[in-house]
Amino acid sequence: MPLIAGVDSSTQSTKIEIRDLASGEVTASSSAPHPDVVAPVSEQDPESWWTAFNTAWTEVGAPTVAAISVAGQQHGMVALDEDATPVHPAKLWNDTQSAPDAEILNARLGGPVAWANAVGSLPVAAFTVTKLAWLQRCRPDAWKRVAKIMLPHDYLTARLTGSITPGAPIGQVTTDRGDASGSGYWSPASGKYRWDVLDLIDAQRDWSACVPEVLGPREAAGQWMANGNSVVAPGTGDNMAGALGVGLQPGDTVISIGTSGTVYAVSNTPTADPTGVVAGFADATGRYLPLVCTSNAAKVLDAIRHLLNVEYGEFDRLALTAEPGGPVLLPYFDGERTPNRPEATGVLDGIRSDITREQFARAAVNGVACGLLDGFDALRQLTHVDGRVFLTGGAARSQSVQQVLAGMIDAPVVISQAQQAVATGAAVQAAAVFEQVEHAVIQHRWGLGKGVAVQRAVLDETLRDRYATLRDR
Repeated sequence: MPLIAGVDSSTQSTKIEIRDLASGEVTASSSAPHPDVVAPVSEQDPESWWTAFNTAWTEVGAPTVAAISVAGQQHGMVALDEDATPVHPAKLWNDTQSAPDAEILNARLGGPVAWANAVGSLPVAAFTVTKLAWLQRCRPDAWKRVAKIMLPHDYLTARLTGSITPGAPIGQVTTDRGDASGSGYWSPASGKYRWDVLDLIDAQRDWSACVPEVLGPREAAGQWMANGNSVVAPGTGDNMAGALGVGLQPGDTVISIGTSGTVYAVSNTPTADPTGVVAGFADATGRYLPLVCTSNAAKVLDAIRHLLNVEYGEFDRLALTAEPGGPVLLPYFDGERTPNRPEATGVLDGIRSDITREQFARAAVNGVACGLLDGFDALRQLTHVDGRVFLTGGAARSQSVQQVLAGMIDAPVVISQAQQAVATGAAVQAAAVFEQVEHAVIQHRWGLGKGVAVQRAVLDETLRDRYATLRDR
């Protein structure tokens, strides 16, 4: 039976899953690291993603596959010249240098309501549109050389199809509606680019020649000639792929706890939040994906774990044995996206001379959880969610994170059985494009959408009020 490949090109690494098309069984998997980045300047050479992909592909056995799809970190700015050479390193979602440009763009279009109506989201430093404005303002020589603009997953998809080969003219570059919706210049509601938004950056540029063609959910981007003419699916953003991999259904919610944290749900109608808390994205199937993103999630837990000099299991034990009522951590370590505070830093409040290691560990878990729950509350105000809450992402394996979140959510909380939801979702897309069937057909056949119920931790009744007081101080 044919094999299918799903690729997750994240901030930290490239992960690959090879699945049997008929059963969905994972036959092989691998990963390879990306260069480390730290905000406020968070940049990577796109070639490093391609190198990581090839390393991981070799480790997975370099199989011949029927189809492949790449899901990538959202929002990153890849700007190439006519010979496919980056005019500047790719600025990633967590680079905050473009915060001033977000404020300028917000004013130029007419404010939050105008932006929400135009593209479903407000411009923040994470979005591609602000990074383009930064490049135009701060690197004018590089700006003059720009021939093509794309997102990280678009770049890797084009490397597979051969549309991009360094040193050669660029061929046709494509994207999908899910990842395009996180750019800040493509409208999920209309399904079109907003040239007026891009003109705010440079009214003299022919933007139609710069941006990728947006493919439909089951359109192929091309073929991977080096792998026996494998079908190359359009790919998508990591959160959109995560929804596919989890098997998300209307009414359900995902809380993904990776380097950043995301809270999202599937909607049948587009959303537009003028407060900017909920981003009105599209999904990878033709529906919509309202989403809240926090910049600080698993990396906060890792930072505190390193300070305590413990491994993951011991960190969990410390956090779960702490008595309620300890210090409160505001986890805005590297600036924050929700709320929009790009210059913020972390704050530990209520610390006393008798603080324990257990309290310190629990404060980290509580702080990350409260930030995610703020997002969950905002999502519920904008779209209908009354089903299960899926926990996914690396930190979702933490028992303390699981139990703290479950203790504060008034809905069934389950751990997704998809070990690598983004790579799994990419594989779902690849299979759907190969067979030309609805994504739900593949999800059902592969048994996706299942989860294991989470045990609830003892609840600190005052925690969210104390967190809100610190957040709003």
